[in-house]
Amino acid sequence: MNKENIKEALKKLKESSKKRNFNQSIDLIINLRGINIKKNEEQVDLFVTLHYPKGKITKICGIVGPELKDNAKEACDLVITAADFGKYEGNKKELKKLANNYDFFVAQANVMPKIAQIFGKVFGPKQKMPNPKAGCVVPPNANMAALVEKLQKTVRVKAKTQLGIQCIIGNEAQNEDEVIDNIITTYNAIIHHLPHEESNIREVLIKLCMSKPIAIKLK
Repeated sequence: MNKENIKEALKKLKESSKKRNFNQSIDLIINLRGINIKKNEEQVDLFVTLHYPKGKITKICGIVGPELKDNAKEACDLVITAADFGKYEGNKKELKKLANNYDFFVAQANVMPKIAQIFGKVFGPKQKMPNPKAGCVVPPNANMAALVEKLQKTVRVKAKTQLGIQCIIGNEAQNEDEVIDNIITTYNAIIHHLPHEESNIREVLIKLCMSKPIAIKLK
């Protein structure tokens, strides 16, 4: 993907968008072709770690045992230990509130069976269970601060029910070179996952959260 084409699209996006009284996020949209998402092996579901912040603070909850409790409290926005499980067991209202308020859940590996039992029925359908693909199931001696720093730059890209991917890759106040790098990093990760790489890309667009999309020229 050509940097100059991305720069041109970003310029058009800013010129055509109404100025708001807040910094709008920038979304990357990639529409696909030539894949059968009814086949599990052709679905897209991966986590991409960007080189730069994605323009939005990611809220992270740690669900851990006593070994990681102090480490997690220093790094995470919320920490839940086994002693807290009673508050959530069978309480769908609290579980839904928890799932809606946090972007990633990090679990200590030896606590996962209990997490699946108590949180799974609500977290599973919302795709909020601690995910090993994102590095969110950790050993009792994990470096939580390093993981949280990584997750702040991690985006999930999915095409499991429709031929389109949309994810946040920055905001309009962010350095343009950082946004361009995030777009290229995400695009490259996606094409390497597709069966026919760039041949499976129909179009690539960017948009602000309250704007119409602008296409990025692919050639």
